[in-house]
Amino acid sequence: MSEIKINHSLLDDGKIKQLLNICPFNAFTYENNVLSISSACKMCKLCVKKGPAGVCEFIETVKESINKDDWKGICVYVEHDEERIHPVTFELIGKAQELAKKINHPVHAIIIGDDIDDMVEEILHYGVDEVIKVKNNELKQFNIELYTTVLTQYVKQYKPSSILIGATPLGRSYAPRVAARLKTGLTADCTFLDVKENTDLIQIRPAFGGNIMASIITPNNRPQIATVRYKVFNKPEVGKKIGKVSSLSLEGINLDTKIKLHEIKQKEKGIDIAEAPVIISCGRSFKSKEDLKMVYELANLLGAEVACTRPLIENGWFDPRRQIGLSGRTVAPKLLINLGISGAVQYVAGIKNSETIISVNIDKNASIMDVSHLGIIGDIYEVIPNLIKKIKEDGEINGI
Repeated sequence: MSEIKINHSLLDDGKIKQLLNICPFNAFTYENNVLSISSACKMCKLCVKKGPAGVCEFIETVKESINKDDWKGICVYVEHDEERIHPVTFELIGKAQELAKKINHPVHAIIIGDDIDDMVEEILHYGVDEVIKVKNNELKQFNIELYTTVLTQYVKQYKPSSILIGATPLGRSYAPRVAARLKTGLTADCTFLDVKENTDLIQIRPAFGGNIMASIITPNNRPQIATVRYKVFNKPEVGKKIGKVSSLSLEGINLDTKIKLHEIKQKEKGIDIAEAPVIISCGRSFKSKEDLKMVYELANLLGAEVACTRPLIENGWFDPRRQIGLSGRTVAPKLLINLGISGAVQYVAGIKNSETIISVNIDKNASIMDVSHLGIIGDIYEVIPNLIKKIKEDGEINGI
């Protein structure tokens, strides 16, 4: 942390006026005979260099460095609903194994709940070194206060270098609470992870509406915490059990909470294109909402979900939950058909793990062709009706 300190004992009317005029960001304020610096300050240090001598002083606070050797392990938080493990957990385990191999760290999986024994056995088949089981009737349902207390206790006992949490609705509320309790760094909604030799986690995520990819590290804090999107990494293969199971002691831990669960209401299942095996995605080449009827006809024949790019959301033609890309959903279907999509980097980042990508575009040099397994050069208004006709006649798309 850095700050500009004002030595008030050296001030006079002339120097105050000079400082008020010198700042290009108007960060100095003078009220009730007191000169102060507002949050508009950009630390340009012009007041220190060009202002009255000695009045403004730049002070940089150097945080005491941590011993990174004391922190060892990549931990994955296991999200579940007492019946099944959220699939993002397995993707994170696969990535944790990849990261841990680079720095020779163990992979931990921490699961919190009550009826969790079967899920513990399932996790052991995915190659983790240790499953930390926290079993207690008070933890049967997710409670952000209690679960934060438990994960904090795990960090105190095990001192993991990094913690990975799924960027699900639950994870997005849970991770900030844990990071605040531990006074450590958190990078939300990551789409890529890597690690340095010194165990600094490289966390890459979209910023400024998906227009840039920010690379973030937290070199002076441990543990490092990241939430990661679903369908970004690959799920590891099921194998033999190799790890061990440990129980985290809750002795002396206060499990009192101000949050009380009164009732659980099942929410109607909404749109989730991330789970669809076949997706047809529409781009800005469509001239009107009425033209989408042929897309829905094609989707009905293929048993596909219909998705879109951001411009069609802005047109009001689609539910926002059907948007693919960095500012929408990340998908990895078996078959993805892109219709009239140019292939902006924000969109491509959301489809890169798709098994087979077919793209229809009038421009053979469109960026989407670089990531497609099959490109069809043509007008969507000619290609789609022909595909529909061919499927109706043959019951399949020949050659695909």
